[in-house]
Amino acid sequence: MTNPEPIIVSDQKNLTVTQACALIESQTKSISCINKIDIRSALGRYIAKDIHSNINVPSHTNSAMDGYAINGDDIVSNSDTKLTVVCTVLAGQPYDGKIEKGQCARIMTGGMMPEGTDTIIMQEDVERTNDIISIQSCHRKGQNVRQAGEDLAIGQVALRKGQKIMPAELGVIASLGLSEIKVHRRLRVAFFSTGDELRSIGEALGDGDIYDSNRYSLYGMLSRLDVDILDMGVIADRKEDIESAFQTAADNADVVITSGGVSVGEADFVKETLDKLGEIKFWKIAMKPGRPLAFGKIKNAFFFGLPGNPVAVMVTFYQFVQRAILMMAGAEAKPRLQFQLPSSEAFKKTPGRTIFMRGVISNNKNGEPTVRSTGQQGSGILNSMSQANCFIILAHDDGPVHKGDIVTVEPFEGFI
Repeated sequence: MTNPEPIIVSDQKNLTVTQACALIESQTKSISCINKIDIRSALGRYIAKDIHSNINVPSHTNSAMDGYAINGDDIVSNSDTKLTVVCTVLAGQPYDGKIEKGQCARIMTGGMMPEGTDTIIMQEDVERTNDIISIQSCHRKGQNVRQAGEDLAIGQVALRKGQKIMPAELGVIASLGLSEIKVHRRLRVAFFSTGDELRSIGEALGDGDIYDSNRYSLYGMLSRLDVDILDMGVIADRKEDIESAFQTAADNADVVITSGGVSVGEADFVKETLDKLGEIKFWKIAMKPGRPLAFGKIKNAFFFGLPGNPVAVMVTFYQFVQRAILMMAGAEAKPRLQFQLPSSEAFKKTPGRTIFMRGVISNNKNGEPTVRSTGQQGSGILNSMSQANCFIILAHDDGPVHKGDIVTVEPFEGFI
C-alpha cells in the first residue's frame, strides 16, 4: 500500500459531500498484495488481473435444443420440406460423417453440429414418420444454433481487473478450464467504539449508560464486503487505553474505523493521540446527518473517525468509508446506483448542505414507484434505517421539496 500525499484541507472548512468523497478517493489505492487461489475460494473476491479466454466458449458449434440438424438451404418455400434422418447426435458424441442434401440428423442439446448442417428445427415443430421428417417453410436458416466462441472467443477479455467474483463469474472461470485465479488479498479492517457511557451486550446498564449499537452496525456493513474483521470492542475514555487501541489496530489492519469522539474540541486526548500516531484531518462536512468526520493515516493504516450517533455512523460509512474500502480491496470504480422518483410528500430544505433522509420506495395505487420518508429523521433514530430501503438525497444546493417533485434516491441494495 502506497503512502498518500498530505491532505491539505483546513480543519475549519465545511467540505461538501462531493469534495470529501473526492479527497478520500484521491488518497486510497488498492493494496498491492495478490494471492493465487482456487476458484471455489474466490467467491466475493476481486480479480487482480484481466482474465483472457484461452479457448473458444463454446469450443464447437452446437445445438441450442433437442431437435433436428439440417442444411438451411434445404428448406422449401411455400410448402413442407421432407428430409431423411441418417443419424443421431448426442452431446459429447459427434457424428464423423457428412449430412448430404435431403438428409438430416436427430440431435440433442449441446450436440456438435454435423458437417453439412447449419440449422436446428426443434422437435416440437417436426412431424416424423419412421426415418422421414416433415417441416414447414416458416423456419429460417441458422436458427437455434450456438456458434463456437459466441460466448467467449480466444483472446477475448472474459473478466476484468477489479470485477467482483459472483456465482456467474465462477461459472465463466470454470468454462475456461481454470482451477486457480489471481485475486487481491482480503482487506483487514479493525474497529472500536470510544465512550465511558457505552456498554457491551451482556453488561448491566448504569445511570446514563447505553448499549453500543455502532459496532454491530459496522460489523454488519463490513461483513457484506468480504473483509477480515477485527472487532476491538469498547475502549474507555482514558488516554493510555485509546493510544494502545490505536497502536494495536494500526499494526494489525489496513483500515481502522472508530465511532464517536471526532468532533473538534471533543475528547481532546483522542485528537492528541491521533496527531501523535499519524496524519489525520478533522473535517466538518456540509451534510446531515454525519457532519464530523476524521480521515487520514495511522502508521500504514487508513483511518476513518465516524460520528457517534447511530444513523450518522451508517450514513458516513455508506457515503465515504465503503467506497474507499472497495477501492483498497481492488474493486473497479463504479458510479453509485441512483435514480429519480417522485416524492409522495413535501420536505423542508434550505440550500447549503446535503441531506440523507431515510426513505421507502414503494408503488402507489397506480402501480407506479414513488418514495416517502420513514418519518422522524433524527440521527439517533436507528429504527429509521431498519424501516428504510433507500436514502432520499436532497443535494447541497436544493431548496424545499414539494409533494410530487422528483428526488434522487439511492437504494440500500446498491451498497452490496
